[in-house]
Amino acid sequence: MRMACYHDLIEKYENPIEHACDMKVGMSFVSENATRPPGMCDSAWETLKPWVAQLANGGGDFYDGWMKNKHSAMLSCNDGFRPVSFLIETIE
Repeated sequence: MRMACYHDLIEKYENPIEHACDMKVGMSFVSENATRPPGMCDSAWETLKPWVAQLANGGGDFYDGWMKNKHSAMLSCNDGFRPVSFLIETIE
C-alpha cells in the first residue's frame, strides 16, 4: 500500500547496505493456508504471518472494530528505516 524511507535515521544509525528491500507499491500476494507467498519479504512475512493465519482460519474483527472491513488489517513490516505498509484481507 505504501512505503516510507527515513533517510535521517538511516544516516544516523544504519550501517551502509547495498540492497535493503524488494517490495514495491502495488505488489500483490496471495497466501494459501497461511503460507508465505513467493516473493514476499521474509522479514515482512514474520510480521504479517500471525494476522494472515487468523484471517485464514476465519478470524477477524481485530481490536473490536478497528477496520471497516472486519476481515482485513493494515500492518507494517518491522523495518524501522524503510517501513512498508500492507493491507491484508480475505478473498473468495
